[in-house]
Amino acid sequence: MFLQTVLLATLDGLSYGAQVFLVAVGLSLIFGVLRIVNVAHGSFYAIGAYVAASFGLLLAASGLSPWLSYPAMALSAVLVGVLLGGLLEVTLLRRIYGKEQVLQLLVTFAVFMIFEDLQKAIWGVSPYFVNTPLSLLGTVNILGINYSLYQLVVVPAFAVVVLLTLRYVLRSTRIGRIVTAVTDDREAAAAMGVDAAKVYLLTFMIGASLAAFGGALASGSTSLVPGMGSGMIILSFAVAATAGLGRIEGAAVAALMIGLGRSIAVYTAPEFDVLVPYLIMFVVLLIKPQGLFSVPQTRKV
Repeated sequence: MFLQTVLLATLDGLSYGAQVFLVAVGLSLIFGVLRIVNVAHGSFYAIGAYVAASFGLLLAASGLSPWLSYPAMALSAVLVGVLLGGLLEVTLLRRIYGKEQVLQLLVTFAVFMIFEDLQKAIWGVSPYFVNTPLSLLGTVNILGINYSLYQLVVVPAFAVVVLLTLRYVLRSTRIGRIVTAVTDDREAAAAMGVDAAKVYLLTFMIGASLAAFGGALASGSTSLVPGMGSGMIILSFAVAATAGLGRIEGAAVAALMIGLGRSIAVYTAPEFDVLVPYLIMFVVLLIKPQGLFSVPQTRKV
């Protein structure tokens, strides 16, 4: 019984940590390049989930193959990230780059509140649940535990693919070198002919798409309710702070730590499951105030 509980907590932690990572890595990417604290990031997660669920219901009503729900989740993430994220960056966020972080927080929090009401206006307040992606793959028996293949394989696999892809693009491609150049010194990069505004726009759309993709994956296994974006953005900030803001690889490790910690708490001390992620962050920041994977940076004067 004890072994099964530990195994179940580990599997849940891996799946949950993978979902949190997809949102947190988008937040870290945006902060690392744009240097903006985006509270509205949680809205992309929630809207991505609702759009994916809507596509799932549409597919079911149209009698189309349920397997189309998987590309529909990816399409939902791209639509939310490119259309909504791109519109937000062009019309509002680029006006506050370089401003005080308090102003950035206030502006993005206002956007978050607007998006929260927009979700209620479009999808209402009743829970949404479309389990087609979950039911298609069925379950697998692991040491006497029937566990969903969707949560065991699909969600963590997508998280690993995202991590490896971002790592490769940022370290081994021309686009990655351009992004790094803009991140290190926007003025110098612009003097060399780099269009920093386009780099910022592309980065923000990618970060928003990752958050929306995390929400789309969550739509296949959890009920969607108003306010789900607020809990995820707080948790994503905890992951980003634990890893060190802007640290992509570190976000994966921190998300895994927090996912496993929360899952273990659910099975052993459920009254503390909300507290554990922030307790992990608190302990880490006491030891390393800049995060586990922070590196010394030069300061321009």
